[in-house]
Amino acid sequence: MIKTARTDYGKICFAAVCDGMGGLAKGELASASLIRILSRWFEEKFPEILYRGIRPKMLKKTWEQLICEANDRLGAYGRDRHVKLGTTVSVLLLAGNMYYIMHVGDSRIYKLTREIRQLTKDQTVVQREIDLGRLTPEEARRDPRRNILLQCVGASSVIIPGFYMGNIETPCSFLLCSDGFRHEITAEEILERLGPEAVSEEKRMLEQLRFMAELDKCRREEDNISAGLIYVYESGRV
Repeated sequence: MIKTARTDYGKICFAAVCDGMGGLAKGELASASLIRILSRWFEEKFPEILYRGIRPKMLKKTWEQLICEANDRLGAYGRDRHVKLGTTVSVLLLAGNMYYIMHVGDSRIYKLTREIRQLTKDQTVVQREIDLGRLTPEEARRDPRRNILLQCVGASSVIIPGFYMGNIETPCSFLLCSDGFRHEITAEEILERLGPEAVSEEKRMLEQLRFMAELDKCRREEDNISAGLIYVYESGRV
């Protein structure tokens, strides 16, 4: 999902990627439900937040409440039907010269300038092992536990989203993607194909995303492949 709005404060961009779990149908239900909740929030609740002035602490609190409510709703649905379902979520808000991110699971958001920077931190078993010094990043890429999440929306008793914010440097591009999009490609390939110098036109952005998805398939990626790309060429212009 990528939404934009023209406001008195410039052009606002709101985007999210979700990767559902629990089998194809249940995973799609979980991810689609959360996308609808986020879309409704942006259309109905965010205007009030914007015109009062974006305060990071209040935005973080609002997002945490939203995700906890979605977690309870999906959890109750699963318990009533004796099924397990859940979804990752990575949310990006671009407003003025700032970005704001909420994150649960192992989908990712990258910022690409002349270099590539991963803005989110995977909430996975292998990332925890890296943090503890028991795995190297290269070992983690091939570890059979790489898809085991520490939390996801709908399947965790308690959700603690990650929250990140920072300045937007222009020109730059933001990539939101599921883990299936980036397992079989390198950071260098992402920067070369999706960096701001390579995607200054919408048609080119779509071509490059399709190329990367096909590259994943050629390298035998079997997981869900989802990605969205946002190009920021000036402050407030995307």
